[in-house]
Amino acid sequence: MYAFITGPLLWLAFTIFVIGCIVRIILYIKGLDWQADRVAYTAHLFYGIKGAVRSIVFWLSPFGTRGWRKNPGFTVLFFIFHIGLLFTPIFLQAHNIILKQRWGVSLWTISESSADVLTIVVMIAAVFLVLRRLSLPEVRILTTTYDFIILAIAVAPFITGFIAHYIASDYKFWLIIHIICGEIMLIAIPFTKLSHFVLFFMSRAQLGMDYGIKRGGMKGKGFAW
Repeated sequence: MYAFITGPLLWLAFTIFVIGCIVRIILYIKGLDWQADRVAYTAHLFYGIKGAVRSIVFWLSPFGTRGWRKNPGFTVLFFIFHIGLLFTPIFLQAHNIILKQRWGVSLWTISESSADVLTIVVMIAAVFLVLRRLSLPEVRILTTTYDFIILAIAVAPFITGFIAHYIASDYKFWLIIHIICGEIMLIAIPFTKLSHFVLFFMSRAQLGMDYGIKRGGMKGKGFAW
């Protein structure tokens, strides 16, 4: 069982994840209209690229935008959650051992204690995200069961991994559950709201390109918008 889920099933999960993300990016770009969505692919390209990069960098920086500064508590929670969600699985030593065994590649790894801290932080942040959705009227009205399912898919690998290492007596069983949860998350990313993993960069680039061209002084110079 272990050989299957860390071999063929892992290959399948990564394949669906990679191809699915590429397809989502292509569909996003193809779905844009240069006038309706105000994206310039060739005209004033320098200003567009500059605006796109600026937008992405500012939104990836804590308190880099007015929206982040207006909600400092949520901003800290958001960044802590996503940093742990991204860095832990990529740089966890155990994961890189599997990569080395199966595919002959590995990345720089973080210490086990650092991984434990990030795992606990992700789980605590997830609890606060749930409480936020339940307590704030402006967020609760937009929240559905689907949102909680997506959050559960994202956090399940961390919970099961923590149980496997520190709580459960049956380590092998929980290790298998942990790996399966991770593969479910990989497969779910292209098909759910988790696709913001890549579409965030597309939407921020689109908006940044729009503002970059306008604020770069190009408005009114041959553009329909």
